[in-house]
Amino acid sequence: MAERLHFWAPSLTGVALVFLASFQPALAVTVLDDRQQSLQMAKAPQRIVSLLPSLTETVCALQQCHKLVGLDRYSNWPESVKSVPRVGGGLDPNIERIVALKPDLVLAAGSTRGADRLQALGLKVLRLEPRTHADAARVWRTVAQALHVPTADSDKVWQGIQQGVQAAVASLSPAARQQAVYVEVSPAPYGASESSFMGETLKRMGVANILPASMGPFPQVNPEWVVQAQPDVIMAGDSSRASMAQRPGWGRLRAMQGDRLCIFKPEESDMLVRAGPRMAEGARLMADCLNRAAASIAASTATATTTPTPSIPSASTTSPAPALPAKTFSGALR
Repeated sequence: MAERLHFWAPSLTGVALVFLASFQPALAVTVLDDRQQSLQMAKAPQRIVSLLPSLTETVCALQQCHKLVGLDRYSNWPESVKSVPRVGGGLDPNIERIVALKPDLVLAAGSTRGADRLQALGLKVLRLEPRTHADAARVWRTVAQALHVPTADSDKVWQGIQQGVQAAVASLSPAARQQAVYVEVSPAPYGASESSFMGETLKRMGVANILPASMGPFPQVNPEWVVQAQPDVIMAGDSSRASMAQRPGWGRLRAMQGDRLCIFKPEESDMLVRAGPRMAEGARLMADCLNRAAASIAASTATATTTPTPSIPSASTTSPAPALPAKTFSGALR
């Protein structure tokens, strides 16, 4: 009997250790925000307030959407977040309402007003604001760590996002890569330069951006600059459409004359400007726009080269040759 007890003792001890280990609390994690302030999360947060749409989308892409209890007014994806209570925006967060929601984590942009006040009231605030592709990757890892999402799981999802971006890049035709693009993000107008998130996507595609990085990520643009640059393609949101035709000199833009305008719906613009988990969808929108524009240019060139040249009458009866009809893009990009 003693031998039997001696034989089973190590096995029972091992079972006990495994049993106890299953009830060990999760190890605390420490993350750094954009201000290099450290934040310790002893356990996975269960009540999250997000004050930036790209951070909201990151939480949901990490399968933690059900933990959101408060959102900024602009967070609108995925569909399930539309029922989450709103707490203002990054510039005017409702401090009292946020505190009343009793969050154990607040996600905010580095520029969010009231973040210091929320911290002073005892809330844990993680300030992150992705502006570039590298930022998006860093923010993804940081949020995943703060939410205690296993690294292997979060890495797998991020790898899928990057594969989607690369597939969009690979889908561009050689002709599409030869185009110069102007990207407008606001009808003021403000544009997206080479150093912006969208500009980096274009760079990965090998496509020229008429706004250099030296102008800053989202510079206010003099409309005459665009006229001088003569982009082959213009990308913009619905809000810019009406004002474009009224700008001095824009009627001379080849992109306007050829109707090579990618006018994106609001939900499409969200994918393009938010440096987050939907960056692959945004890249696909841009690639589709560029491919269609390149096809339009090719069709216009073919039409021009196959149209017979009218015969030249005698000098005594010479009159101006009729202009060829303009080849339009027929609104296919809109």
